[in-house]
Amino acid sequence: MSDLAGRTFLITGANTGIGLATAKELAARGGRVLVTARTAEKAENAVAAIRSATGSKSVSYLLLDLADLDSVRACAAAFLALDEPLHVLVNNAGMAGRQGVTNQGFELAFGVNHLGHFALTMALLDRLRASVPSRIVAVSSDSHYAAKGIDFGELRRRGHGMTGMHQYAVSKLCNVLFAQELARRQAGTGLTTYALHPGVVASDIWRRVPAPARALLKRRMLSTEDGARTSVYCATSPDVAADSGLFYDKCAERQPSNAATPELAAELWRHSEEWTAGS
Repeated sequence: MSDLAGRTFLITGANTGIGLATAKELAARGGRVLVTARTAEKAENAVAAIRSATGSKSVSYLLLDLADLDSVRACAAAFLALDEPLHVLVNNAGMAGRQGVTNQGFELAFGVNHLGHFALTMALLDRLRASVPSRIVAVSSDSHYAAKGIDFGELRRRGHGMTGMHQYAVSKLCNVLFAQELARRQAGTGLTTYALHPGVVASDIWRRVPAPARALLKRRMLSTEDGARTSVYCATSPDVAADSGLFYDKCAERQPSNAATPELAAELWRHSEEWTAGS
């Protein structure tokens, strides 16, 4: 169970759901695990749960609110101040079913699920490259197949609709595109990237969906432990060590949406750089 000894993992949104299950598995196998949460209380509870479940003492936390780019920068700075390697960044945190905007005025699902993670990844990229072999894992969704493209104008304002599922699908397409473009830009460096569908999981990501709809959505969903399997696989498996930029489902490669083109990925990258630099 100590096959991950000496490896450091940073997992966003690991105070609950898939992220917490992922953190427990990595800690149980000997990894040094840092979890993020929006509040100290949630983070401390997660650390205590991981330590209790695994016996590991190599668990700590950082505060992170992905809806606030200032918080993202502060989180990255706090990690870099630890002066330790980063072997795997798991961009796990996500939200669905809620309309709104981030602190900097971006559509909420896009801001949390993609733009905040983009800013965090860019801030930690040099450390990841200095720690090779290293990996970046993006928890996406098969909901990305429902997004036929990206209206970049829509991303600068509050979304519309009762469920927010259109905005969620676009944000999950962004996760896939980001992993692909990172793979192209980091080819040959020893830093590899992965996007994945965890399955339809009964996690807290659905907490903002109105109760009647939420009850219907969560029927027959996977447990968080089952949902974490592909995340752990992409983060650790030697079988994918030579691969990069691919999309996975049930621990196997799967063809992503036809909308996930190099041209759209490059356009998303340009906007993301501009928006995170200017906010």
